[in-house]
Amino acid sequence: MATPQSAPATAGARAARPQTVLQVMKRVQIAPHLVRLTLGGPGFETFVDKPVTDRYIKIMFAKPELGLVPPYDMDQLREQLPMEDLPVRRTYTVRHCDMAAKTIDVDFVVHGDQGLAGPWARNAQVGEFVCFAGPGGLYFPKPEFDFHILTGDETAIPAISAALESMDDAMRGVAIIEVADAQDEMDLKAPAGVEVSWVHRGGSFDPQNTVLEKAVREFPWPEGRVQLFAHGEREVMKRLRGYFYNERGVDRRDMSLSAYWAFGRAEDDFQAEKQSPIGRIFEEEPQQRS
Repeated sequence: MATPQSAPATAGARAARPQTVLQVMKRVQIAPHLVRLTLGGPGFETFVDKPVTDRYIKIMFAKPELGLVPPYDMDQLREQLPMEDLPVRRTYTVRHCDMAAKTIDVDFVVHGDQGLAGPWARNAQVGEFVCFAGPGGLYFPKPEFDFHILTGDETAIPAISAALESMDDAMRGVAIIEVADAQDEMDLKAPAGVEVSWVHRGGSFDPQNTVLEKAVREFPWPEGRVQLFAHGEREVMKRLRGYFYNERGVDRRDMSLSAYWAFGRAEDDFQAEKQSPIGRIFEEEPQQRS
């Protein structure tokens, strides 16, 4: 296995995001459709954590048969390789960062052989190199709010889990999380004043069986100022946008609401659509993950 070198300096109009190269230290199946990878190693010295609970990284996947060694000089690779052979990026939330152990945990949703990152995480071997940029992120639960609503599907579980663990005992709120069935429920640590509610759609996600919007609407609207975290499938997030913003009048500055993925769209298509009308949750998207 080739050993990664230090990240190259890249010339150009826009500076490349610094890349961190870690190794898989451990792989654990934490739920039927969730795999947790613990990443660490000497490359951790370049990792700069962020004091937010939705911190995310852009993992870069290169075709194994090309023998590319991370970190990747993308400008150079664009000159050498056809577009279809360039490393591709996938966005994942950092579930936990242990600065003392010099490791991070990243959770991956795995549904059979669907997608790129899920099957890779399911089969990742200890010692395998992982290259990523980041972290980014903006959200964390703020104590000045009277109530906190956190909601999403499986893809939002890592960020919701991290947010719940950061909340103090005086905070009040609810986490409404949609999963396939009871087997995908997890024991999440939350303050006494925050209810964790799991809702089941009865199988893999489909526009016809999602129940997240219904569950959110059925929850009694709280009094006072509400801080929102809502992330998941794009069309569901659009409908929740309408509920929170148009019907309940929540200030956009009090929301972290965006799409992590879109049903029927490959990741690259989903990312490309973010700047088009179909891909926007709001008219403008100052806080979307890109």
